[in-house]
Parts: sequence; C-alpha cells; structure tokens
Amino acid sequence: MSGRGGPVMRLRWSGQSHPGHIRKNNEDSFLALQFNGQEVHHLGKVGEGTTEHTDFAFAVSDGMGGAMAGEFASRITTEKITRLLPRSFKLSAQGLQAGVADVLEELFDQIHRALVFVGGSYEETHNMQATLSMCWFTPGWMHFAHIGDTRIYYLPRAGDLRQLTEDDTYVGWLFRQGKLSEREAREHPQRTALQKALGAGNQFITPQIGSVGYEPGDLFLLCSDGLVEGLYHHQIAELLRSPTAMEAERPPAFRLVEESLPRSGRDNTTALVVEVG
Repeated sequence: MSGRGGPVMRLRWSGQSHPGHIRKNNEDSFLALQFNGQEVHHLGKVGEGTTEHTDFAFAVSDGMGGAMAGEFASRITTEKITRLLPRSFKLSAQGLQAGVADVLEELFDQIHRALVFVGGSYEETHNMQATLSMCWFTPGWMHFAHIGDTRIYYLPRAGDLRQLTEDDTYVGWLFRQGKLSEREAREHPQRTALQKALGAGNQFITPQIGSVGYEPGDLFLLCSDGLVEGLYHHQIAELLRSPTAMEAERPPAFRLVEESLPRSGRDNTTALVVEVG
C-alpha cells in the first residue's frame, strides 16, 4: 500500500530510561509522538502504528546544567518538538521532502533560543543546555536532526549497525579520524566534553541533518551516551538482531538499558528503538 508520497509502513517502538546507579536525577528525556496537521498524540513506552495517515517523531535529549537545570532543559527540548513539528505535517502529506531540512533547522533554533532565554532568566537554570537526537518518520523516509552526543543508529535488515550521527566532541572527532579505537574513545577522560549543544553560551548552533529511506526489517536506535558507556557497537547489534529467547521476551529498548546498566551505570541511560514492520 502507498500514500502521502510513499509506501505505508508499520512502526513498532519501545523506550526506556533509567537514572543509573550514581545520579539521583534523570536528566535524560525521550519522546514518542504521532501527529498529523490537526492532532498530536503522546505515545507510551511501547506501541505500534502505521504511517498511512500520520507521521511519527521520536527523540532523546540529555540535559545539563546542575541542580534541576538539566531536567528542565531536556523537558523544554521535547515539549518544543510537540508544539512545533506537527505544523510541518503538510510537507510529508504532499510528499515534499525538500523543505524538511529547513523545518528541522528552525525547530532546533527555536529550542536553542528557548533554552538560552530560560537559562538567562533564573539563577537555578544558569548555563542550562541539552543535546538532542530526533527522528521524523514519514512514509518511506526517516529524517533526522542531531546536536551533542546523544546518538542515532541505523540497523538495516541486511547490513551492519551504523551510527548516523556524529558526536559533537573532540573525542568523537578523534574516533572518526581513526586516531582512537572504540575502547579508547569510551575510556577517554574528555569523552563527555561537548563542543556543541542547545542553550548555554552557544551563540550559533548548526545541527547535523540527514535522511534515510527505510524498509521492512530495518531498525533505528536513539540513545543517550550512558547507554554506550555500557555496550559496545557489536553488543548493541546482537541485542537488537539476535537476542536470546530470554532477551527477546523484553522490548528491545528495555533489554538494551537492562544490559547496559550492570556494565556501567555511571550516567543516566536511555534507549528508544523503532522497528519497521
């Protein structure tokens, strides 16, 4: 079946977040939305739906700033998506892909401005900032935008796990240049030092934006850096594609978080998995 400019697909999703073993607050937020031009529905941690009449948005944000500022930052980030993205439904309804990048850039700019404003208005939110990795599913296409060190992975039905996003850190750049191994990057003392984020003292923000055509059998993972502190790439791929019978009893995002925590758990840990049926 096809419609709205592309084939109708069934999406299944699962999301899970845990504060970890050390931190009291969970400064991670994740979001799952189903929307059209008139309505927006917040989705539960586990569910499924089709792209026949609606689009879907999934996002993970990691807030920073101390005290409660990090939690506020990630909440503001996800709430802005809820308000702003549905206005752009008509682009995908008409099969217009050309304007998507402009929409995503504007969305990130407005989130950035909101965080800068709130961060400069109250002492307890001073220096608040947030990362954001977001996927927008239209019929046949997943459009993404990203800033920071939260991540989006793509696991095609036939192919290897691929990180779509680039970590906005110096350590991430060293890894991409082949100067650090995955293990060395995970253990580097400056691995969490961000070069770009929404809010705080960042005057200009330029999100990474891209699109991927998807097919039945493909999977996408959005996650915070806490998850990959506990799991290597090959472990993520195995848990998603070849879980044991016991592992398969749990939704994919739940099993990723539960497997990551015992191996690290030093940071908030969040996973959001979207499976294409």
